This record gives sequence, C-alpha cells and structure tokens, in this order.
Amino acid sequence: MAKDYSALAKDIVAHVGGKDNIIDLRHCVTRLRFTLKEQSKADTDYLKKREGIVTVVQASGQYQVVIGNHVPDVYAAVLEQGITVSGNTDADNTADTNTNWLNKLIDVISGIFQPVLGVMAAAGIIKGLVALMKVVFTISPDNSIIALLLNAAGDGLYQFLPIILAFTAARKFKMSEFTAAAIGAAMVYPTLPDGVEALQKVGITSVLGIPFSLPASGSYLSTVIPIILAVWFASHVEKIIKKVSPDFMKMFLIPFVTLILTVPLAFMIIGPVANVLSDILSKIFTGILDFSPVLYGIVMGGLWQVLVIFGLHWAIVPLGILQFAQNGWTNILVSSQAAVFTQTGLLIAILFKTKESKVRALGWPAAISSVFGVTEPAIYGITLPMKTPFLISCIVSAVLGGWTQFFGLKNYAMGALGIFGVPGYVSPSQGLRPMFILIILDILAVLISFTIQMFVPVPNLYGTPDEKSTVKQESEVTTSAVEPIGEEIQSPMIGSVVRLSEVPDEVFASGAMGQGLAINPTDGTVVAPAAGEITLVFPTGHAVGLKTEHGAEILIHIGIGMDTVSLAGKGFKSFVKPGDKVRAGNQLLEFNLSEIREAKLSVISPIVITNASEYQAIEPTVAGTINSGDFLMKTVK
Repeated sequence: MAKDYSALAKDIVAHVGGKDNIIDLRHCVTRLRFTLKEQSKADTDYLKKREGIVTVVQASGQYQVVIGNHVPDVYAAVLEQGITVSGNTDADNTADTNTNWLNKLIDVISGIFQPVLGVMAAAGIIKGLVALMKVVFTISPDNSIIALLLNAAGDGLYQFLPIILAFTAARKFKMSEFTAAAIGAAMVYPTLPDGVEALQKVGITSVLGIPFSLPASGSYLSTVIPIILAVWFASHVEKIIKKVSPDFMKMFLIPFVTLILTVPLAFMIIGPVANVLSDILSKIFTGILDFSPVLYGIVMGGLWQVLVIFGLHWAIVPLGILQFAQNGWTNILVSSQAAVFTQTGLLIAILFKTKESKVRALGWPAAISSVFGVTEPAIYGITLPMKTPFLISCIVSAVLGGWTQFFGLKNYAMGALGIFGVPGYVSPSQGLRPMFILIILDILAVLISFTIQMFVPVPNLYGTPDEKSTVKQESEVTTSAVEPIGEEIQSPMIGSVVRLSEVPDEVFASGAMGQGLAINPTDGTVVAPAAGEITLVFPTGHAVGLKTEHGAEILIHIGIGMDTVSLAGKGFKSFVKPGDKVRAGNQLLEFNLSEIREAKLSVISPIVITNASEYQAIEPTVAGTINSGDFLMKTVK
C-alpha cells in the first residue's frame, strides 16, 4: 500500500511561505526544487527538523527540500495542495533577484574557493614550516635545496592562484575549464612585466587610445578579482559563440574567439579597473594614517580581511614595502597582524561547537594554517560563509588594530606572517618591549574572538548536523577479531574513484543521501552493482535505484545535483524499469559522455547506500581507478 504523504506535503507548502510564495516547483531524483518569490518567508529551521525531510539547500536561486528516493510521491502530494507548475525554465530569474546581493556575492566567492580550500590549507601549513625552518634552524631557500623545494610547494599555489581560480570560476559560471585556465595563465605570464616595461621605455603605453598598465605589484600573480571578472565575461562570450558557430568548427572556434576577446579585455579594462580601485584605496589609507594613526589602525584592522577577499590588500602592501625601504621599519601593515589570530580563535570555537564532520575536517588544517599567517582557507571555507564569525573577526581586529597604533608598534623585518612575524617587532631602540606588546595583542585576538563565538550560535554550512551514528566512514572503520557479515557491492561503471566528501554537491558530499563513493566515468555504460530489484528509474534516465537481495538500497546518480536533469533525458537511455529483477553486471543505463560534457555539465556520479544507517559500517575501496565489476564498497552489519 502506498504511503500517504499529504500531511508532509501540506507542511512543506505552509513552511515555504504558502502557495502564494511559490513561483515554480520541479523535482529531481532526491529533491523538491522550489522557485520562491521571497526565500525569507520560508521556515528553513523547521523544515530541516521535520521528519520526512533530509535537509534544505538554498542554491542558485532555488529553495531545495531534500526528500530522498520517494521524492516523486511527495512531489505529487505537493501538487495536490493546489500548486501550479509553470514549466518556466527561466523562473529563477524572477525570484529574489533584488534581495540580499551580499549573500549572492558571498555565495559566488565561496563557491569559487570551496574546491581548493583543502590544498590552500595544506600549502599554508607548508609555508609555515618553511618559516619555522628559517627562524629556528636558519635553514632557508637561500642555503638549502629542501627549503627551496618546500617553499615552491607552499607558495606556488598562491603565486599562480589566478590559474586555479580560473578552473573553479569556470565551474561556477558554466564554461570550459581549460579555456578559463588559459585566460588565467595569460594573466600571470612570466615575461609580461618585462615586456610592458620595455614598451613603456620606448613610449608605448596605450592600446587603441586606452592606457595600459599592470598592478602596483608588477603582475597579476596572487590576485583574485581580475581573474573572476575575466572568467565571468568569458563565460558569456563562450555561450554566444557556441550558439552561432557551426558544429564542425566548435572544437577550436569557441576557445579561439573566447580567448582573443577576453585576454585583451582583461588586461585593458578589467585589470585596470581593479588597479584604479587599488590606487584609490592607497590614497585613502595614507590620508587616514596622516590624520590619525589610531583611527588608521581601527580602519585597517577592521577592513583587512575584506581587502584580502577581493585581493585589494595589494594596494596597501607596496606602501609598506616602500616605507620599509626608506626607514628600515613599517607601521602600515602592523594593524593587520591581529586579524590573523582572530580567525584562529573563531575556528577553535567553531570546532568546539559544530556537529558537522565536514566543517571539522576543514577547520583543523585551516586553524593551523591561520597560526602561520595564511587565513584564506579559514575565511573562504568557514567564517565568511557563516557570515557572523567573519563579522566578529572584523570587529575584534578593528579594536586591536587601533591598539597596535596606540602603542606605536613597528615591524623591523617584513616578510614573515602569523607567529613567525612576531620576532620582526624586536626594536633596535626599545628591545623586546614592542614584541611582547604584540604577543599580548595576538593572544587577546584569539581569546576575545573565541569567547564571543562561544556565545554565538554556529550555523550549519552543509545541511543538517551529523547525528551520533553507528555508520563509520573510511578511516573510522575498525576491524575486529571476528569478521562481520557484509555484502560486497561492485562498481557499476568504469572510471576514477572520487571520495563522496569531494563531490561538488553538498547534499551528496555531506552524506545526507547516504554513504558511498562517486565515480568520474570514462565510459557511458552503467551495470548492476549487485543482484536485486530495480526500485527507481528517473524519467530522464539519469538515475536508477536498486535494492539488493541482502537489503542494501543503492542509488546511482549520473552527474551532480540538478545538472544532468536539465538535459531532460537527452543523451540517456534506460534498459530497466521499476520491479525488474537484475543480476550483477546486467546493463541498467547508457549515457552519452561527450554530449553531457559538451553541455558543460559534470559527469561525476555518486553511488550511495541510502539506508546506510542500518549498517555498522560502509567500507569503501582504496583504489584510484576502477572497472565495472571491481570491488567498490562493502556493507558491514
């Protein structure tokens, strides 16, 4: 007998703001996708706690209520509440378009940085180790090959950040990742600064009457905003060229036109706009410093992290370098010192309070990295998306920044960051006193931000908090003297294995839909991973559900989130229907890899056990690549 979902449907409609707040409703294999007039009217906290709902995700202008495998039944029940489906694929454009631009900006920035936060934290720790080797053991890139190589490992990512961000921005703006990377590579081309300098010496300083210049630092290395804006522009160019170019020319014509238009524009307009903003900021901060050092410390301390987000801190760094070259000391950047340690204090408090394993996994290396002076993983990955912690950090940093100028602190050894920057405050005339004052202020930065955050709720970033569960993940799996009974699940496709936590879809990555793995396929064939009965075949053919003979409920989802749903079945073919009995290796689905990739959609395919809570553990394969029929995972009762 079919389950009655009318009560759940009625509750969902009421708590998304009622029928009048719903513009459109669709569903995929796991979620109801609402387009709402005002998302602020939805009671997200209630819906997340409501039995029958896995979690709620707000993304891409949509309000997504994650239900699970029985979403078609709930969708039908919701429609029975008098909801009219418009079928307007552009409905997103009419909802919440004029509200909360700051949240949208934060979403874009966080979305671009999120995929690289782990490696940013790792690189930051390596940078700290290099600084530690220099301070404690006097081993540096100047006298050690190992230190030289480690410095490259730690600093390379940050130096060539535009190339990395080009990749992630391309995913965010739905364009070719490799074309975007070529744009990023052009912006950090190593001989470009020398070429510009040579041209300026012979009087060539403009293009078609447009003045041409590079940033004050001499190149776009380590910058953020110029490459993001360039890729955003390129994504629009690519879409236009894709529509008008003949099929037989698309392979080279689309990237050719995109590059030839975007790269010059990035250097002649996008980059210079950022340069002008930097120059304006430089004059503003210099004027404030001349007027009142304490006021300058408050402003600099409070805004430093905001400047870092947009890459505009490079407008201030050259001033500090110039002052240091002239005087042998600088006080221009001193007020930013506390900002590093406010992030540390906040992260420690968040790690104490959060119940999300993904936040904990990212938080610890980000905290270590922040101690070494690299705060990007903390900011982009945790405190900025959570909003309130970031605001706390700015306020505390502003107060302590004012005190650094009140005490007249000066830096006598530029270059080191975090704890390794502390020795640079030993004064030739005042001895250790300035350094001890700085240490006290840094400790206060940790303690004050930690204390405040402990009294402030920590929001969830990746859905519902992790409940105490007997399901164990990867490294948590323990072996006992007696091997527990389990069922082996085979790989349903060929490709490379992707850990579920690395899947760029928070519902699957958080484990909300179940535990398992994902595969980045190299072939478009999907076979049964075990013997059992087909329980679900999504109408578009991009997802299939199977209940094995031993009770494991497996969901195979081709592509991420709603991406492949947008193809409306194009490129997919199903060979089974609900109720069919299958054996391991029987063909279930077929999909056209090239067609999906041509649409710039992800083909990373989660394979999850949706009833994982019924098992003691899910043991995944450790293989990097896999063939159909190979061992993928094992359920342990």
